Formats: sequence, structure tokens, C-alpha cells
Amino acid sequence: MNKIINWNLLTQHSEKFKNQQPFKFTFIENIISKDFYQKLYDTYPDLSEFDDGSDMSKSQLVKNWGKDHYAKCEPTLSGKDERFSSEWNEFKLYTETDEFIENFRKFTGAPINRLKQWKFMAYRNGGFQLPHVHNVGPSTVVIIFYFSKGWEKGDPGGTYIASDLDESDIIFEPYNLDNSMVIFQDSPKAIHGIRYITKDVERRAIQITLEEYNDETGWTGGNQVKF
Repeated sequence: MNKIINWNLLTQHSEKFKNQQPFKFTFIENIISKDFYQKLYDTYPDLSEFDDGSDMSKSQLVKNWGKDHYAKCEPTLSGKDERFSSEWNEFKLYTETDEFIENFRKFTGAPINRLKQWKFMAYRNGGFQLPHVHNVGPSTVVIIFYFSKGWEKGDPGGTYIASDLDESDIIFEPYNLDNSMVIFQDSPKAIHGIRYITKDVERRAIQITLEEYNDETGWTGGNQVKF
């Protein structure tokens, strides 16, 4: 097992991911090695330092890597950010490596080749995100790593998967948010969201976007930006 990611465990879920309906998604527990996960958990940034990323469709807190302001669609800067712990810098740099991206390319079957976005994302009491789709293209994969303890079955806060733009059509919702991961490949059917949180809790996570990048045309999904 890699020091950071349990790649063997990831591989075991690949076929399930590729055959999932109505779009490609899966949920994996204990995805980060135990000792390294605990260091990330212990040094997760204080939510008081986050920016308000709310709008009419959601109430959330966001902290961008490498920037001192919330930038919704801008690609994440490569390299370190000294505002965060050495473990978080190690994790971020690892997500930029060929090994990390190649393993997720094999897992998903998507033509991803570069890290596009990386941000801390959190919700508290009153937080929510209405069901929605990104729909920026099939060359885009979204990964959400959770760092939250004390969740119980039935508690809102995990990123649910739905078959329609209605919370009555939820087909999956994770309840173990302690060292777990939701991953999905973008498509017009990739509907997801977060139910309204009613408890005094902190739903802590990071959201990573991997996508295909072409030197001539830029990002092959939406929001095409050249470096």
C-alpha cells in the first residue's frame, strides 16, 4: 500500500465504478493510509479561515489552494502553499504526480491527464447544496475526500447521487465521512448535491478535479483556460 493512497483498494472498485448507473460513480472507505489520514485530519484548516462560497443554490465554505480569495472556476496553482501543514502540502503535491493521475485514469477509464482544481470545502449547520450537474464533459472526474468524524446513518452532509434534479430521487448517500471518498465522472446525468445539515457539525472535505488538458486548446471540459 502506498504511504498516502490505498491503491489496491481503489483497484477493487474499478469495475463497479465503470458499470454504475445512471452515471459512473462509487464510494470507497479507508482510502487514505491510516496514519497519514490522521495527520491530515489533525491539521485540517480552521473553518474560520474559509471564504463564503454560498449562492442561491448552496451554503458552503471554501478555501482555495494557493490563493487568498475564493475563485470558483479558476484552475488551481501548482506547488506548495505554506499556509497549510507539511502533510497537506505533501498530499497536494502527490495529487499532481503522474502516479496519482495515471492510477485514477486507469480506475475511471477517462482520458484525464492533469490536476485542474483542488480546494478545501466545508459545510456546517445550515449548509446544503441543491441537486445539480456540472456537465463540463466526459473527460472530467471529480473526487471528494472526507475528513469528518461522528456521522451517523441518516445524517445529511455526504454528497448524494440522484437520478433526477429532486432530492426525492436520491439513489445513494454516504454516511461514513471519516476517511472516505466519493468519485464520479462528469456527464449530463451526473446529478449530485448535499441535504440540509441540521446538526452542529463540521463536514470537512477536499474536492479535486482531474481533467484532460491539451497544449493547443487548453482544458477539454468547460471553463477552458490555458496555462
